[in-house]
Amino acid sequence: MRSRSPDEYLSVDERSAVAALSNLAEPLPPLDAPDFAFFADRLADAKVVLLGEASHGTSEFYRARAAITKRLIERHGFWIVAVEADWPDAAAIDRYVRWKPHRPDEEAPFQRFPVWMWRNVEVDQFIRWLRDRNEAAPRAPAGFFGLDLYSLDTSIRAVIDYLDAVDPATANVARERYACLRPWAGAHVDYGRAALERGFAPCEEAVVGMLQSLLAKRLDYCAQDGEAFFDAAQNARLVRDAEVYYRAMYYGSAQSWNLRDRHMFETLEALVGEEQLGGKAIVWAHNSHIGDARETGMSERGEYNLGQLCRERWGDAALLVGFGTDRGAVAAATDWGDDMEIKQVRPALPSSYEAIAQATGIPSFLADFRHADADRRAPLSERRLERFIGVIYRPETERWSHYVESALARQFDFYLWFDKTSAISPLATHSDRGEPDTYPFGL
Repeated sequence: MRSRSPDEYLSVDERSAVAALSNLAEPLPPLDAPDFAFFADRLADAKVVLLGEASHGTSEFYRARAAITKRLIERHGFWIVAVEADWPDAAAIDRYVRWKPHRPDEEAPFQRFPVWMWRNVEVDQFIRWLRDRNEAAPRAPAGFFGLDLYSLDTSIRAVIDYLDAVDPATANVARERYACLRPWAGAHVDYGRAALERGFAPCEEAVVGMLQSLLAKRLDYCAQDGEAFFDAAQNARLVRDAEVYYRAMYYGSAQSWNLRDRHMFETLEALVGEEQLGGKAIVWAHNSHIGDARETGMSERGEYNLGQLCRERWGDAALLVGFGTDRGAVAAATDWGDDMEIKQVRPALPSSYEAIAQATGIPSFLADFRHADADRRAPLSERRLERFIGVIYRPETERWSHYVESALARQFDFYLWFDKTSAISPLATHSDRGEPDTYPFGL
């Protein structure tokens, strides 16, 4: 497909944006080239590097994030990889990559919708690399952690299992308190509905009390195994925050969105604060989470996000890297809970930043907004449409369901562009590689 000329559809100010982006664009080597992630050295002094994605089902985004992450780990002392995934699922991966004992009774991770988001070939290859790298550098192992809060039932079980091992009496207290949530196991949205109908939060006191009880014995628990306590405390925090989240879903999308991103930020903050983890983190999450919400239409809906909170907390030591594409294929579902499909991504709308990037005629590039002069930044700091595809993609309604007005050069510090992309490759349900039982994806 030929590159579309700006004169075909762009206004004068949009042509200025094309010219500005063309001047900033640094063509990228092929994704599999050894020097693809050359620019990652510019991220070396950051405390937190947030790597985005314009969809949850695009291979190029996963592969690019993996390449950048590898360079930051190998050359610049980043030992935390924190992803938009649930804490217990990521913990199973972390035990594998850091050569920690396997828990034979735990479920294989990432079995809930959307399974393909993390259970795919691209992630599998990165996990294998991380395990091999940690074997070669055991004094500075890099870990894999989850930031999200959808694993309420699994986190409850993790807290009780931990307490069974270190404090059986408190484990019985946990069973009694968490029993309040048992009627809604696997149906947490129904808990939120029930709380709304009753006019009060039936389980709030119980889950908050359990977290307080756990933290009250922090010194005793840490004396036995500080890392195991940290894991249990994060699961208890997740249960507390998830209880609030499912209630908030019935009061408005902004409140539930903010609770979720606040939880992700506080989890990231806790990880960065753990001295044994090295204090420098790489985040993998959607553009809608890692771009600064203040520079998008999200702020007009009363929403903030992880990227905004990171900038407010760490300033210039938090670097936000967005990703974009014009067309190609994506792995996505039509509705929540549906099977994965390989869908064709429509060429971007003419008024969007994606159309401007495509009009540069450069197939893949990096734009570094931090050091651009005011003249080049100005056309890229205006509000224009930007596309967001999550695990759901509905091409027939995408103007309304997948576009948000954004100011690209203020939303991100860097922007990676791939004009045509492909779908991720989901893993087979069963591994045929003769993997040991400890391998997290070897079902």
